[in-house]
Amino acid sequence: MKNYLISIQYDGGRYKGWQRLGGDGNTIQSKIEAVLSKLLDEKIEIIGCSRTDAGVHAYDQVANFKANTKMTVNELKDSMNRYLPTDISIREVRIVDDTFHARFAAKNKTYVYKIWNGDCPNPFVRKYSLYIDSRLDLRQMSKASKSFLGEHDFTAFTNAKSKTKSMVRQIESIDIEKHGDMITIRITGNGFLHNMVRKIVGVLIETGLGTLKGDEIPAILNSKERSKSGMLADACGLYLEKIIY
Repeated sequence: MKNYLISIQYDGGRYKGWQRLGGDGNTIQSKIEAVLSKLLDEKIEIIGCSRTDAGVHAYDQVANFKANTKMTVNELKDSMNRYLPTDISIREVRIVDDTFHARFAAKNKTYVYKIWNGDCPNPFVRKYSLYIDSRLDLRQMSKASKSFLGEHDFTAFTNAKSKTKSMVRQIESIDIEKHGDMITIRITGNGFLHNMVRKIVGVLIETGLGTLKGDEIPAILNSKERSKSGMLADACGLYLEKIIY
């Protein structure tokens, strides 16, 4: 039995997220497992690195699975892409060490959030970015983002319900750039809680609009009260960009 790594891109707009949900087949994981199980004539379960939420996209999601097959990695890749929906693409298939685990082996992850900040909507990016018509102050947003750097308890910035799972995560960098009317917020960390990136982006947006002061963020973090972290940025603007092993 061999251990296969697959690199995946997807438009998450019409799916209920990455993770398999019981008998509901409308998730990325379910779609890929169904195709693989049919191709290989055995029940295949894949392990994804990041459980992206409903509506979230990925440039490079990574997963692994184990299977017995005589198909080459190129044959697997081509066959998967032939039968998967066109909004899911397999970029690479390769054989990895038997001990490789897509989630546990990851050292850090990078997410990108896109905001269209023009004076009118752009119909060509409306499904893939958040539209904000009021001009955002990028200088204030960049200044505020420094409060998230380092290791913190992110209880106030997640909807995760576990009482035993640690809410401590380390943010390594937050970079905010603007090209034309498109703003990108790139966040790299050793791990992310449910809705954590969208909550961080929501606070940065409020800072950029002037409805929240950047120096209030440390108090929100320390409060561990979820009601204080403000808006949850829409899923359509969020992308899993890169995973480092």
